[in-house]
Amino acid sequence: MLKKILPTAKEYIEEIIEPTDHVVDATCGNGHDSQFLSSLVPKGTVYSFDIQKDAILKAKETYPAPNIHFIQDGHENVDQYIQENIKAAIFNLGYLPGGNKSITTIPETTVTALNKLFTLLSVGGRIAIVVYHGHESGKIERDQLINELSKWPQDTCQVLEYKYINQKNHAPFLLLIEKSA
Repeated sequence: MLKKILPTAKEYIEEIIEPTDHVVDATCGNGHDSQFLSSLVPKGTVYSFDIQKDAILKAKETYPAPNIHFIQDGHENVDQYIQENIKAAIFNLGYLPGGNKSITTIPETTVTALNKLFTLLSVGGRIAIVVYHGHESGKIERDQLINELSKWPQDTCQVLEYKYINQKNHAPFLLLIEKSA
């Protein structure tokens, strides 16, 4: 059976991770992806970003793993917190489930974060971006991400788009970047 989008994103990350790697949850939200990454890197580090204080506090309380560094800041500022190479990053774009739907990820900061994370990414490392575009800002972000990533050179990375074509137009899809040089 074909897997849903988020489990597929996680599988692509899981297959390259070693226990000592450094990884990034670029959109902490409720902390589920941070916890997933933490389980993969018990001797490594998870950097988990969110602009919303409530999200960070809830995630810390729900997943108090010692290897997760919760950072209340935008993912576009990753370079202020991370100096070492990372092996993987994951984004769940959109808004915080159960939170204020007017607070969403925005294309400008997401593209900035992607460029900075790609610079930090080890060769063979991956960035998984789950795009939820069933709301107006999500559609704008989707279009700008596809436009941006379609320009990235194939000699430095491979970019995969994984989606179901028989789903509603706003069904989430996955963009996966793998650094090749």
